Amino acid sequence: MRIQEPGRYGRNEWAISCSKRYVQLRDAHVIELNCVMDDAALSLGAIDVSYSSSSAECTVSRCKHSSEEWGECNSRPTVFRSATLKWKETLLGRKRPFVGRCCYVCTPQSRDKLFNPSIPSLGLRNVIYINETHTRHRGWLARRLCYVLFIQERDVHKHMFTNNVTENVLNNNRVQNAIAEEALEMSAISGSGQLDPRILGKVKKKAKRILQEMVANVSPCLIRLTGWVLLKLFNSFFWNIQIHKGQLEMVKAATELNLPLIFLPVHKSHIDYLLLTFVLFCHNIKAPYIAAGNNLNIPIFSTLIRKLGGFFIRRKLDERPDGHKDVLYRALLHVHVQELLRQQQFLEIFLEGTRSRSGKTSYARAGLLSVVVDALYTNAAPDVLIIPVGISYDRIIEGHYNSEQLGKPKKNESLWSVARGVFRMLRKNYGCVRVDFAQPFSLKEYLDGQSQKPVPARLSLEQTLLPAVLPSRPNYVVEEGTEAAVPDSRDLTCEPLRRQLIANLAEHIMFTANKSCAVMSTHIVACLLLYRHRQGIDLSKLVEDFFSMKEEVLARDYDLGFSGNSEDVVMHAIHLLGNCITITNTSRNNEFFITPSTSVPAVFELSFYSNGVLHVFFKEAIIACSLHAIQNKRHRNGISGISPNMISQEHLVRKAASLCYLLSYEGTVSLPCQLLCQVCHEAVERFIQYGILLVAEDEQEEINSSLAEQHWEKKLPEPLSWRSDEEDEDSDFGEEQRDCYLKVSQSQEHQQYITFLQKLLGPLLEAYSSAAIFIHNFSGPVRESEYLQKLHKYLITRTEKNVAVYAESATYCLAKNAVKVFKDMGVFKETKQKQDSILELSSTFLPHCHRQKLLEFILGFVIL
Repeated sequence: MRIQEPGRYGRNEWAISCSKRYVQLRDAHVIELNCVMDDAALSLGAIDVSYSSSSAECTVSRCKHSSEEWGECNSRPTVFRSATLKWKETLLGRKRPFVGRCCYVCTPQSRDKLFNPSIPSLGLRNVIYINETHTRHRGWLARRLCYVLFIQERDVHKHMFTNNVTENVLNNNRVQNAIAEEALEMSAISGSGQLDPRILGKVKKKAKRILQEMVANVSPCLIRLTGWVLLKLFNSFFWNIQIHKGQLEMVKAATELNLPLIFLPVHKSHIDYLLLTFVLFCHNIKAPYIAAGNNLNIPIFSTLIRKLGGFFIRRKLDERPDGHKDVLYRALLHVHVQELLRQQQFLEIFLEGTRSRSGKTSYARAGLLSVVVDALYTNAAPDVLIIPVGISYDRIIEGHYNSEQLGKPKKNESLWSVARGVFRMLRKNYGCVRVDFAQPFSLKEYLDGQSQKPVPARLSLEQTLLPAVLPSRPNYVVEEGTEAAVPDSRDLTCEPLRRQLIANLAEHIMFTANKSCAVMSTHIVACLLLYRHRQGIDLSKLVEDFFSMKEEVLARDYDLGFSGNSEDVVMHAIHLLGNCITITNTSRNNEFFITPSTSVPAVFELSFYSNGVLHVFFKEAIIACSLHAIQNKRHRNGISGISPNMISQEHLVRKAASLCYLLSYEGTVSLPCQLLCQVCHEAVERFIQYGILLVAEDEQEEINSSLAEQHWEKKLPEPLSWRSDEEDEDSDFGEEQRDCYLKVSQSQEHQQYITFLQKLLGPLLEAYSSAAIFIHNFSGPVRESEYLQKLHKYLITRTEKNVAVYAESATYCLAKNAVKVFKDMGVFKETKQKQDSILELSSTFLPHCHRQKLLEFILGFVIL
């Protein structure tokens, strides 16, 4: 943190005060939850126990409510409390939300297994807090050697892991056929008309070399040693690592079923690889085999990774110079995974493929998951249990990804970079970590359930979004029957159906893992400073808004990765955010004034942590921006027959759905088994519950009856692409239901809350609208990588010249996602050429007027 213009209390006094404060907090283990939080501590009214300090010196005297408990912080209503929490007065007696339950639609049997009503009340545990009570020994010596004794008592031995994997894989018929096929192809290239034995021998040696990289050789002794080292290291640079004991009980129960377990965590940091293995090791659960990218296959470090269960795979399976599929590598990978599952080993797979550079959960890549599904179809195991995992950090060990977000190429990992990173970690503290295990569910049950019902064909953005942008093109309108256009939906050998099933499964897993991620204190503080108090705020007011936003998160059934007195938590977050925040001591009431830094790297970093809470409010932000789009268009054009203050609920749902499609790479609002219109409709109903939207009952009858009785298909160009053939006859979304008209509350609190929600999506919409402006000057076919660099440079230039409203709209991730969306919706025509793609404007968007309509469509949602 930076301090500017110190007043009565100068820079040194503030630094000394903060230093004393955090030493006291650290020494008292104030953030640790220790072993068990009892049932009373899990209620929202008593949640704030772990940041409290017994020392009176730990209070900030200039905070207006320094002695308040969170449950009493209601003397001055904030925007969140007054806008949405008035109707939830009973929440303070409610239990803390238990996250990660599996889907009751897709896996109803799994939802009832491994879970009982007492599990949510088991509470949280700090994994790295170890003392003599966690061992079988007592006394002075046990207290001194508790780490060593704890590690020694963990259950890990050689027979738990695989044996003869290399031999079994090489002797598999599929691998033998792949070796023969590649040898025959090489023989044909060399001019030989038949299989050359020498070439066959070379291919076999190549297969062995690939397996040497792929196959892990787990060492129980090294796992124990690494467990002890990590216990020491994690205690030095993490304040705690929290897990929910009830979630671990479900995982332990799953291990007793003698089935392979697949852990699928979100990927935010390099420490994820070791963190999950460490948590499982501490609870006597067998270490999983970890699928790691071959970019980590570096000397010495790669040996350590293999001994701990890591195996390296290519980031792209098609890495042959000619661009064709590497049949041999694919066969080895498939059979290797089959062998691991056959021997009932656990796997750890990162579906995102790489660490998230934006702080949001990235789009799932189902490549390795498809290998697991194929292995289940080949009866390598009777069933496989899927466990999504959410991981949240107060601060990632990498700190930030600013260099990559500024467009600089990613640096290759090296032994020196690993060593340098370890030394850097030892000099800093990274706050708290939270690991959440979702409820295990049966992969066989999921696939069987999907095969018993028609699987809707996935609609492209060209089918769903383009009609909203260019309503004059009726040939793009999607009919209701299109969704069931997959041939023979029960035939799992059908490749389109198989791909759709796996894509839906991956999306399901990532949605659950993302919802399981706890919201950390740094996420809330960064979000408030960027989108509520960008011009700065008094510390006491920031504390009040922090409390209210924390309640909002809990009310939406998302959990928190912190607890304690509000001022302590906010100070903790400010300390971790460091130079991204400026602190000024004002003469007015001796109040500290908190301001986010305006430099581009600092804003990028704050945006990264703010995105950790975006998914909580994403649906509501979609509705708020859709409200603005409808009102803005009505003020410009006007609609006869309807009061200017009236909004059609059906129109609002359609508009929200189109925005969901536009931002599909930024966040997911629904599961594949849910109707998008239903999710949007529920979000609108939530606004009605909050009192932000009012049902216009008195004016309802005054609306022109002829307009009210028209079909919305004729009034609006957007197609009902979310409608399902299986939709219930008495569904609320049936055509027979009369449309409802709404009015927006004009109270100051509600208007401020809507503005906050709209600002959450401001950077995304500004990036997309800027990308649409950039298309106006598009010229000729161009390589995608080159076009992306030019677009990103344009976004950075807008920020540097202070043209951009949101500096964080210039991140490389947003530029890349905007290009993806424009490709999917048919703005660009993509042509594959060797290792790159060539982009050119499609015939649809060659006319300048169509590009202008695209820009106007996006700008309609933007509030500046």
